[in-house]
Amino acid sequence: MNSFGRKIRIHIFGESHGASIGITIDGCPFGISLSEQDFLNDINRRKAGAMGTTTRLEEDVPKIVSGVFNQHTTGAPLTILFENTNTQSKDYEALRHTPRPGHADFVLDKKYKGFNDYRGGGYSSGRLTLALVAAGVIAKKILKDITVKAQLVEVGGNKNIEEAIAKAVEDQDSIGGIVSCCVQGLLVGLGEPFFDSVESVISHLIFSIPAVKGIAFGSGFAAVKMKGSEHNDAIMNAEGHTQTNHSGGINGGITNGNELYFEVAIKPTSSTPREQKTWNQQTQSVAPFTIKGRHDLCVALRVPVVVEAVTAIALADLLLLQ
Repeated sequence: MNSFGRKIRIHIFGESHGASIGITIDGCPFGISLSEQDFLNDINRRKAGAMGTTTRLEEDVPKIVSGVFNQHTTGAPLTILFENTNTQSKDYEALRHTPRPGHADFVLDKKYKGFNDYRGGGYSSGRLTLALVAAGVIAKKILKDITVKAQLVEVGGNKNIEEAIAKAVEDQDSIGGIVSCCVQGLLVGLGEPFFDSVESVISHLIFSIPAVKGIAFGSGFAAVKMKGSEHNDAIMNAEGHTQTNHSGGINGGITNGNELYFEVAIKPTSSTPREQKTWNQQTQSVAPFTIKGRHDLCVALRVPVVVEAVTAIALADLLLLQ
């Protein structure tokens, strides 16, 4: 299915080179002040243009087509559209026969028997994260005084991001990165044990972001090297504030009132300029292959605002459930 949530349900649609992409938010509370201007800051943070990002530049102007009247949400389903105007679909003709290594081209072709839109990755493209960012803007308004902040902390194994990007441009090969996210202002009690744990719900949405390969809360994998007495967070007062935060603000799947913290691993972009080998379905043989088109050398540069968005969506849904 192409939807997520219970109290707030989001439905994402469109393709990278189709007429438009968009999001419908069902269950959006009424009375929230909202205009197209509210989206621009986060949309601009996601845009390409910096060194190491794609040269495909879209206007990304949000068009609110339902659910808002007199600059306030009405409580009806809220739909936002973004037109695709800067596409070069001819660059993707070769993908019909030579699927990109590491990309979804091969599995999408097999799953949908060749009926999938292969241009720019179609429905699996990172282009659709723009719709997630739009939904995140509204979710942040629902969270009110709860703040969600993500940042890129490492790319290509280097904490000096500018240096790493410059090297990737020189090498003409893609690199991945690590995005950290922290949430402040959460009360104790959001989430449920097991299937609706805070980690489960956030992770579900985090993995909707193309190129995500892992997530770790609190001390993450470093916890396996610690003793229980080291990893446990000593509770210091009646509000539950802890001396350390190895748990990342969550115990038993429930927020504990401390800062919620996690890190996300972003893989190198599959569409690297380097020559690779792939299966040619016309010749039925392995052949050298060079990817055409416009792609990010480091898509991680544009991911932090998307991580913020999906985290806000997950927490807003949990908050309204609470």
